[in-house]
Amino acid sequence: MAPRSRRRRHKKPPSSVAPIIMAPTTIVTPVPLTPSKPGPSIDTLGFFSLDDNVPGLSQLILQKLNMKSYEEYKLVIDGGTPVSGFGFRCPQEMFQRMEDTFRFCAHCRALPSGLSDSKVLRHCKRCRNVYYCGPECQKSDWPAHRRVCQELRLVAVDRLMEWLLVTGDFVLPSGPWPWPPEAVQDWDSWFSMKGLHLDATLDAVLVSHAMTTLWASVGRPRPDPDVLQGSLKRLLTDVLSRPLTLGLGLRALGIDVRRTGGSTVHVVGASHVETFLTRPGDYDELGYMFPGHLGLRVVMVGVDVATGFSQSTSTSPLEPGTIQLSAHRGLYHDFWEEQVETGQTHHPDLVAAFHPGFHSSPDLMEAWLPTLLLLRDYKIPTLITVYSHQELVSSLQILVELDTHITAFGANPFMSLKPEQVYSSPNKQPVYCSAYYIMFLGSSGQLDNRQLEEKVDGGI
Repeated sequence: MAPRSRRRRHKKPPSSVAPIIMAPTTIVTPVPLTPSKPGPSIDTLGFFSLDDNVPGLSQLILQKLNMKSYEEYKLVIDGGTPVSGFGFRCPQEMFQRMEDTFRFCAHCRALPSGLSDSKVLRHCKRCRNVYYCGPECQKSDWPAHRRVCQELRLVAVDRLMEWLLVTGDFVLPSGPWPWPPEAVQDWDSWFSMKGLHLDATLDAVLVSHAMTTLWASVGRPRPDPDVLQGSLKRLLTDVLSRPLTLGLGLRALGIDVRRTGGSTVHVVGASHVETFLTRPGDYDELGYMFPGHLGLRVVMVGVDVATGFSQSTSTSPLEPGTIQLSAHRGLYHDFWEEQVETGQTHHPDLVAAFHPGFHSSPDLMEAWLPTLLLLRDYKIPTLITVYSHQELVSSLQILVELDTHITAFGANPFMSLKPEQVYSSPNKQPVYCSAYYIMFLGSSGQLDNRQLEEKVDGGI
């Protein structure tokens, strides 16, 4: 039985936490998803929170996508049957409607429907990303916008270039590492290792028919080749940040990946994006980080896991050098009781959570608490990533309050280099996926196995 969700008494956390920074073939098994259990969805909460800063923005997005409700939106992105009226007649219409979802005044928050006939939304000519309803709002907003204008210019390009990943026209370069793994410690050394092979791959994408078609469809001038190559590199780091960050955790926590039968990583709170756009080869880089590994299982668990993503509950040993991706839709502590404790799936050697967000919402904290206590009390090596230093501090304070034994935290050398715009607050400083990490193992006051069983049986 897994630890129960009721919290035990904890000492009061300190007001601040001082930083202490410490130093193949992929298989996807095509098995149907387990029926989901209800639980708070960070995707859903995030979508409707857009209205907090820009009232009516969520409805504007649905309208521009020809959808009547968020349920229809989720149905379509999950691969369900399109509702009546959904779809676009041509790529030009698709890109125009996608751009229309960003059309609101960055200063006064006015939507197109709230403007008088004499006003029209026009974008900043420098970044082509944020919109204003008139020169007065743009002038008033300039002190805030000037700090982020250059980064938002990159966001505007990346947003369009991402389409090449969706269509499969930008395939990530892959292959065994020519350098010793210990020599690859960050993106600088990774790009140096890839060298001319990567340059050739990117150059081929730049002159491809898909690239020409993309920029002919978006209704804006095609940027210079160096700008487009920079965007492709940022997109590449965004995709590979997750597997390389998992490798960072396996390294730092001293997990042996040469164990007979293979090693297992659980990705907890997996989002729709993490599973919907994940392709089998995306995690090959994790295998190349550990040459000679005897198999790696990556199991993604979350209420937002995309429908149709594979699931495998097999406990069969993996072939050496293979990576197996699978998923389970539901809450992790339920998955633990139903799958791990019953022996239907492997016990994890590492658990990772990318941007869990438990610091941001009481509902999410309530949902995450049983899982955090489970990970703590079963002494499972755990890695968490966050978007910003502010989130790092908030998450550390929560984990300290829960008496977790924090082994390391700091800036992630494999963070995504692709800036992420805060949708409803466009002039807020962009953030970067997995910018910081936290690792913990057990509790600050370790329990032996007998005490753990007594505590589990008696309740927490």
